[in-house]
Amino acid sequence: MSILRKIMTTAALASVLGAGAAQAEDMRIALVAKALGIGFFEAANKGAQEAAAELGGVEIIYTGPTDTTAEGQIEVINSLIAQRVDAIAISANDTDALVPALKRAMDRGITVISWDSGVAPEGRQMQLNPSSAPLIGNTIIKLAADHLPEGGDVAVLSATTTSTNQNTWIEEMNKVKDDYPGINVVATVYGDDLADKSYREAQGLMQSHPDLKAIIAPTSVGIVAAAQAVTDAGKIGEVNVTGLGLPSEMAGHVKSGASKSFAIWNPIDLGYSATMAAYHLAKGDVEAEPGATISLGRMGEVTLDDNTEAAMADPFTYDASNIDEFSSIF
Repeated sequence: MSILRKIMTTAALASVLGAGAAQAEDMRIALVAKALGIGFFEAANKGAQEAAAELGGVEIIYTGPTDTTAEGQIEVINSLIAQRVDAIAISANDTDALVPALKRAMDRGITVISWDSGVAPEGRQMQLNPSSAPLIGNTIIKLAADHLPEGGDVAVLSATTTSTNQNTWIEEMNKVKDDYPGINVVATVYGDDLADKSYREAQGLMQSHPDLKAIIAPTSVGIVAAAQAVTDAGKIGEVNVTGLGLPSEMAGHVKSGASKSFAIWNPIDLGYSATMAAYHLAKGDVEAEPGATISLGRMGEVTLDDNTEAAMADPFTYDASNIDEFSSIF
């Protein structure tokens, strides 16, 4: 460093120091996943990076625990508080358990929003849902019913028992299941968003319910594991796997026939939108209050409801007609 200083002009040194000062003013937004190594959240991070590049002066800290537990996320939150980030945008493993840690973050001036899987209102400023819960609930049961014109037994393979978004979608699904004649929901099991456990739970469903016609997995980890379990059991054509998944991870199972169709919003857009919302709240462009309108850049605007929640977009169905187009994207 001493050699560098000898050859630098005073002006050049001042320029470097000025750049350092500008960097110190950059906004740091932490995008917290349910767990690292999950394709859905990796894609969301891509969108967050796109938003940061578009905004300028924004650094994304993509982080999360190694497993889908509240305890792991609390450790991450405490670390982010110590780093004095400007904003935390988190997909929660537990709606209530994270509240004390996130309240500490807000008490220290950190903007906190939840996205994808929500936090209780006292632990965040707003919740960005990927879509509307009623529409998602109807979509996942409809995807199964569409291929069961005479009805049949279906089961649900969810993530964790405390996963906010999964539980809400399943509740909404159960509200409308009677709209689909002959569809009988026989069980709901939990794979904890772990591939091996989800695989075993799917196997258990087929063993416990020999007349099972469909497995609905509203989780990107669970749907892949269930499709593989159906394939390995030699039940392609007998048990259809549907729910919410990533095109890149489901392409092979759609082509094999293990899954006739599934749905998902674009996680790239979701990470992008969460970053945009966190940025505008942290910057003070808007307050997170009922009726407030928040710009999401290329995704348009959302208006917060009475629970300071907003929905990004409708889910989209993927099948053999479009899977190749999207599987190369996310």
